[in-house]
Amino acid sequence: MMLNRSALALVLALAASPAMAQTQPKVVVELFTSQGCASCPPADALLNDLAKDPQVLALTLSVDYWDYVGWKDTLALHGHSLRQKAYAEQRPDKKIYTPQMVIDGQIAAKGSDRAAVQRAVMTARASGGLSLPVEVKRDGDALEITLPQPLTIEDGAELWACPVSRTQSVSIGRGENGGRNVTYSNVVRGWTRVARWQGDVRTFRVPLKDLHREGMDAVAVMVQTGTPAAPGQIVGATLFPLD
Repeated sequence: MMLNRSALALVLALAASPAMAQTQPKVVVELFTSQGCASCPPADALLNDLAKDPQVLALTLSVDYWDYVGWKDTLALHGHSLRQKAYAEQRPDKKIYTPQMVIDGQIAAKGSDRAAVQRAVMTARASGGLSLPVEVKRDGDALEITLPQPLTIEDGAELWACPVSRTQSVSIGRGENGGRNVTYSNVVRGWTRVARWQGDVRTFRVPLKDLHREGMDAVAVMVQTGTPAAPGQIVGATLFPLD
């Protein structure tokens, strides 16, 4: 089959256009986990299952507060421990433990309790889930993040871009999980605060060099009410692959 010049030009233009993220998840699940916690591998496996659902943005946030028990978590960030604590401060129970899942920044559940997690995910979906579309495309050495729909948010919201390693396996040498090989999904490797969003239609440009972390192959983008010290509801999110 032959293409005329106009058709060929159109094909080449489309091929050169940066691809946009297609999946718009309905729910964000954050798992606070630790390689030094014997109760965590079942929760890690559950998160792996959740990550297969295109309507769920399932993220692994490894914490560092169990490092003293004999094994330093190779994926942990102290910021994850602070984020979990900040979430707990917003809830009446104030509980901090591993494994713990937080759904849409609002609902906490024991990370290894499949039934409880499924109920929390269903509750989040029933309440409307993520109402804000988030569009991402790659433009050369940067990402363009577009929030194409206005949203009324009192005091605005935080726009986050997080480098992610979609699959990572770790051989744990010591501690409660010594000798185990654990596979993690969508491991968050850092946090970049892009902007304080005020609810208007806007496009933000983020240089990829500002996001670079070893092993990253995707970027999670989240729009969350509240502040880093007092995080609120996640209203929009997506996962943008870099390969």
